[in-house]
Amino acid sequence: MNNGLSDSLSGGDSSAKWPVVRILTGFLLFCGAYALINQVLLTHSVLYRAAAYDYVNASWALLSFAAQALLLFGAIILLPRNWFLACIAFVGISAGINGIYSQIVGDTLDLQKSGWLLTEARQAGAAAGEFAAPLGLALGKLLISIILMIGARRGLRDPVRQLTGNRFAGRKSAAALIALLVVPSFLWPPLGLYPLAAERNIYNFAAAIVTADPPPARAKVTVSPAQDTEIEKIIWLIDESVSHDGFNRIIAPEIDNIRHIDFGEAASMGHCSTPSNVALRSGVNVHRVSATTDLRRTPSIWSYAARAGYTTSMIDGQVTGPPQNLLLAPERALIGSYRNVANGQKTDLAIARMLNSDMKSEGKQFTYALLRGVHFQYRDHYPKGALPDGSSTQAQYDKAISYSKAGFFETLFDGVDRSRVAIFYTSDHGQHIQDGITPHCSGDPVRAEFSVPLIAFLPLGMLDDYSVAGPGDRSLSQLFPTSLGLMGYEADYATENYDNILTMPTARFVWFGRGVVPVKNGGTIDVRGGEHFPGR
Repeated sequence: MNNGLSDSLSGGDSSAKWPVVRILTGFLLFCGAYALINQVLLTHSVLYRAAAYDYVNASWALLSFAAQALLLFGAIILLPRNWFLACIAFVGISAGINGIYSQIVGDTLDLQKSGWLLTEARQAGAAAGEFAAPLGLALGKLLISIILMIGARRGLRDPVRQLTGNRFAGRKSAAALIALLVVPSFLWPPLGLYPLAAERNIYNFAAAIVTADPPPARAKVTVSPAQDTEIEKIIWLIDESVSHDGFNRIIAPEIDNIRHIDFGEAASMGHCSTPSNVALRSGVNVHRVSATTDLRRTPSIWSYAARAGYTTSMIDGQVTGPPQNLLLAPERALIGSYRNVANGQKTDLAIARMLNSDMKSEGKQFTYALLRGVHFQYRDHYPKGALPDGSSTQAQYDKAISYSKAGFFETLFDGVDRSRVAIFYTSDHGQHIQDGITPHCSGDPVRAEFSVPLIAFLPLGMLDDYSVAGPGDRSLSQLFPTSLGLMGYEADYATENYDNILTMPTARFVWFGRGVVPVKNGGTIDVRGGEHFPGR
């Protein structure tokens, strides 16, 4: 085999001379192929981390990719033809699934989303018709990557064999190369190394799904409301990455004419989105939470609302694919209506219109609205040209908040009878806005990453009651028991099983790390608590 694809698979010509340009070209072809199949993962785990000044994690991620790339590079150059074809097939399957998902959804694939893909496999035909263009683009990128790898093999196989004296020929060498190739798949997860590259991660996700313990069922609510309530609509507005400082400077002046209670700076229950949202939905007993607490098992806000006669609804303005923030199947089944809203930079305004319509409808309803907010990178949340190029991080953040919430609250309350409505506005976590640092979800969180606003829009009579609220720090752990009281549950039950209601300071600060739920049933979680506001 001397020409064409057959020649490329067998290694090209047998010339004894291999100019440097040929070696460099082959290496660059491989680098291009590897970057193409890992484009989204590299962007999220290296470029975005570096852009957020998280150089340590960005460097570790880059080293992880480099190690995996080196092993794949050796395999495609040295493996015999049949093993090479098998290697390319396995790479193509995993990279293809990653690429198709990323091209359609615009996000990285992880274990949770892989499980969702598996449950939606029956819709594959319909999805192929609906998303023909992004599907074709993803497959085109994959094909180019495979061609580049074949080109790299063609250019380098003979020079490398000459350099090594053909010592890597034979079955034993092939077996050793394959063993080295799969090492990251087995060692990276237990060693805490990340991320697994696109050419292999789907197999780890599949193995984890097959062997994982099923999510436990949520505990049932065993109490009933002690009294009727006049509150028909309860809404939690959970913004994204809006700090207390940012709210206080930019949003607060815009709602001066809308009567509300401002509880001041409150502490989120996590400095990352997932632990904060899981804790909010699950409710946290701040008196007894420990490393063995499993928030997947607690009665959720959905069950309490349903028991009190409220229909339940979740609006997610951040994703168009599967639910995020560890919204697992047993919990998802408790939500009466789950709605994705995608309207670009004006998504939050679209959600305000939706909620406005809901509040004018009949019946009792509890809604958890996850706003699009201003997640990094901030320049993605306002129109191009709104700020000069090179504007500071603080200026970009302020502009993002201002644009995100422009007209939001006016639209939300337009024509609404507030006498039967209770709305709480907060954010999932704060932001530490300073050039050269990670704004949130850092390895050593500071107070600003937990610092969020907490606002209540209540019927005018209740506003008077809450206006005499005692001094002291508030926590988002109080949102759950306060809402139970509004639903008609006994205040004593709510405070004993969760936290103080918002007329009082928090009984105890509690916050969660990335490991907010156990990996295996009976495992431990990352949780801390104390008397002081979280963060150093």
